Amino acid sequence: MPVLEGIRARFERERPFEGLTLSCVLHVESKTAALGLALQAGGAKVHMAAGNPLSTDDDAVAVLNDSGVRTLAEKGESTAEYHAAIRGMLDADPDVIIDDGADLVALAHTERPGRGKILGSTEETTTGVTRLRALERSGKMRFPAVDVNDAEMKHLFDNRYGCGQSVLDGLFGATNLLIAGRTAVVAGYGWCGKGIASRLRGIGADVVVTEVDPVRAIEARLEGFRVLPMLDAAGEADLIVTATGNRDVVRAEHFKVLKDGCLLANAGHFDVEISKADLEGVAISRSTVRPGVEEFRFADGRSAYLLAEGRLINLATGQGHPVEIMDLSFALQALSAEHIARHGKTLAAKVHPVPPAIDRAVAEAALAPMGAGLDTMTDAQRKYVESWESGT
Repeated sequence: MPVLEGIRARFERERPFEGLTLSCVLHVESKTAALGLALQAGGAKVHMAAGNPLSTDDDAVAVLNDSGVRTLAEKGESTAEYHAAIRGMLDADPDVIIDDGADLVALAHTERPGRGKILGSTEETTTGVTRLRALERSGKMRFPAVDVNDAEMKHLFDNRYGCGQSVLDGLFGATNLLIAGRTAVVAGYGWCGKGIASRLRGIGADVVVTEVDPVRAIEARLEGFRVLPMLDAAGEADLIVTATGNRDVVRAEHFKVLKDGCLLANAGHFDVEISKADLEGVAISRSTVRPGVEEFRFADGRSAYLLAEGRLINLATGQGHPVEIMDLSFALQALSAEHIARHGKTLAAKVHPVPPAIDRAVAEAALAPMGAGLDTMTDAQRKYVESWESGT
């Protein structure tokens, strides 16, 4: 992770988090551990909990705890343990929060609104940003938040290429089945859905997109994908992957027409996109057929296979986004946390974009490790652009 390593080296020299406590709720695996150690090098007392009960790498937890990063996470932890660990992050009285899904920020605003001395937070994912914007609209937001998810260096690469590849990794790890020649339905054509649909098509799937937004639906159609309502798509789907950030995207009416043997996977942050309550209500039996795969049998003899309990497929049965992608995303997180540490007291209590200078700094730092280089404008070209921008 050369970009994050360069930031860590600077943090070690400058110590921007000296005397501050940072609480992080993230997917605790090896790449996340690199972020935690970089923040610690900057002088922070770092605490970390899992953003998903199934996404933790216990070896990474051991390394973090041995290195002095207090980490409350265990793969397969119960829902009660998961929530207790998040509460532990607030008990640490953080100055800065690094969140993935806004669970910790929500806790700071609901159950314990009077606790802590929080300067601000950063948010990693679409679902979390949606929750933050709702909080801002309500007028109840208590501290600023930096929307890392919508930085160009995040949504263009993490959400599209990272999610696209890691979802396939999770599918392969869970099923060991051939995807080529099958009909795959992707629910949602945001940045994550675009990446998933593209990669599924790349390995030979016949991809159908479902959408509620007409602009995104047209974009998917012009990219060559069929676009259908889920009720029509479910009857021919060999695989459904949800990536919407909404709930009950696949529900009872869809299970009733589902093609026999359909695989059900979720790439959204929370395990609510595939309605497990509806699936259990429609099915007459359920059984675990291999790790991360549950078979649900229906009265008419059909079966559906739920992967990873409906949780994030790319982390629950895969290894998460590739390291090169997370180098960029966690570099943004580290620099945005530094921005909060330095300027949080003067920022309004609302959702803020990642400062363009941070976005550009990460892009520039990533060029050389990726074997890329830039042209530079001549003086004449620069003056030409300046003349257009000034209207002369």
